[in-house]
Amino acid sequence: MMPTHTALKDFTGQPLTRQILLELLRDYKRPYDKINEWVQQQVLIPVKRGVFVAGAASDSQAPEPFLLANHLLGPSYVSLETALSYWQLIPEQVFETSSVTIARSKTYSTPVGRFSYTRLPLPYYSFGQQSVTVSPNQVALIASAEKALCDKIITTSGLIFRSSVQLLNWLTEDMRIEKSSLRNLNLRSIQSWLNDAPKQQSLQLLVKTLEDI
Repeated sequence: MMPTHTALKDFTGQPLTRQILLELLRDYKRPYDKINEWVQQQVLIPVKRGVFVAGAASDSQAPEPFLLANHLLGPSYVSLETALSYWQLIPEQVFETSSVTIARSKTYSTPVGRFSYTRLPLPYYSFGQQSVTVSPNQVALIASAEKALCDKIITTSGLIFRSSVQLLNWLTEDMRIEKSSLRNLNLRSIQSWLNDAPKQQSLQLLVKTLEDI
């Protein structure tokens, strides 16, 4: 019996690669025609060449944006303003899912949202990541609050701090982070990354500034 789109339930919450779909449709003489039909019927939504998510006409659950971001470009983890908003350090709602990667910087504008990736070097890239359950059966890789803040400082072009006053003003005025939230950050984690971090002096000043709050 030929599979219908209800068979996608077995992959609920997952990005659907072309390989998964071709295996699911292995008994079809023209599997690509069936994939195109599902796209036309909004059973599938193409988000990148060879990657799909479940559409409105599907019985399957689409992946959460953080999980999809991990899959669209790898290796990567969600960071920057997206992670800062997730950890409730910044008050603004974020409409783009921002990540960092060791691959080339890239942006995907898709029917399910915009996903940006900024390159960071190893070994610094590998620090401060954690797995977070974003919905039942969906786990995504995201920066800790401390790493997201460091990543933001490092990846913001032209942002070099010369004094604690300047840095604190940027944190509280530009980024709108409350001092109470800054006091809760784990400074030991940041200190453990310093030797391998870009913009080392700015991050050292960040630690000093946070110690004095």
